[in-house]
Amino acid sequence: MRGGFSPRRLGAMIRKEFIQMRRDRLTFAMMLGVPVMQLVLFGYAINSDPRHLPTALYAQDHSVFTRTLTAGLENSTYFDIVAKPKTAAEAESLIRTGAVQFVIEIPPDFTRDLERGRRPAILLDADATDPAATGNAVAGIQFLAAQVLNRDLGGPLVKLRQGPPPVNLVIHRRYNAEGRTQINIVPGLLGVILTLTMVIFTALAMTREVERGTMENLLTMPVRPLEVMTGKILPYIAIGYIQTVVILAAAYWLFDVPMTGDLWLLSAALLVFVAANLAIGFTFSTLARNQLQAIQMTIFFFLPSILLSGFMFPFRGMPQWAQWIGEVLPITHFLRIVRGILLKGSGFQDIAVDFAAMTAFLLAVTLIALNRYRQTLD
Repeated sequence: MRGGFSPRRLGAMIRKEFIQMRRDRLTFAMMLGVPVMQLVLFGYAINSDPRHLPTALYAQDHSVFTRTLTAGLENSTYFDIVAKPKTAAEAESLIRTGAVQFVIEIPPDFTRDLERGRRPAILLDADATDPAATGNAVAGIQFLAAQVLNRDLGGPLVKLRQGPPPVNLVIHRRYNAEGRTQINIVPGLLGVILTLTMVIFTALAMTREVERGTMENLLTMPVRPLEVMTGKILPYIAIGYIQTVVILAAAYWLFDVPMTGDLWLLSAALLVFVAANLAIGFTFSTLARNQLQAIQMTIFFFLPSILLSGFMFPFRGMPQWAQWIGEVLPITHFLRIVRGILLKGSGFQDIAVDFAAMTAFLLAVTLIALNRYRQTLD
């Protein structure tokens, strides 16, 4: 008979669990690493009010009023003038490729019309694919347009300070005129879902071989590491494409997400993105001793992927160090590609930089995975 409840036996069980935690260093590190990572990211990296957004100034009129308006934009801290295109085509290219968040166009007769009291128009082109990134800045420029020129409106122009603003601000929300969050979120979900499923599927596939004891049979077969890795990855690439078809169909039929670009180009980018995530999962499987550890690694990779990629929070609102980390993640570049192709109709030249970044990531992780692959059981 074991008798009743024994505090001594309970203490022994508690000590046993702490000893197992200490021996399982990876799990113990995850217990500490995940909350610390969340505290750092949410405390320092996440910002829902992005400032210093890259802006192109297409000024066809150069006068004291134009200089005052430019200074007011930069002093507002929402706009950083990073480009001054000479033509409308150049300005269009900057906003289509995502190089700038805004294009401000000042017409050639701006000063003449202002002095005659005609309320000349200033055009603000905003990349509204992410409404959260532009909302506060648009509200700020509306106040700015009504106040910034008052200092220069002296003498016979003082009457323009009264009544409506002296300039007419025309806001053009590009690619998402209605400001619908579904336009931004649903295409981004494609990257998030594929990241989670592809990484975890592959990570579990190899660790399952070890736990079931079938790894010995695999190692005795005349196959090279690259062949094993490719054989493990290819079936899941097909699954990734099936998931993509389901998500895109739902995006089109349920959420009215426009698909203005080349879906074949998206398919090519998708292949690289899915392969990169599968390679990450394969790498995790070479590090993990069991499926629990593989899942823990997946979660540790998934959290920064959704927080630092621009999916949940504006990418340009994060501090520079967080953007550097985000630029390493393949989902960051894939989100730009999928939103660019579906919403902007981007071509290969527009997405070439992000496509190259994903390809480089795939090659680097593949080399690491092949190097880590155990050809003999330890």
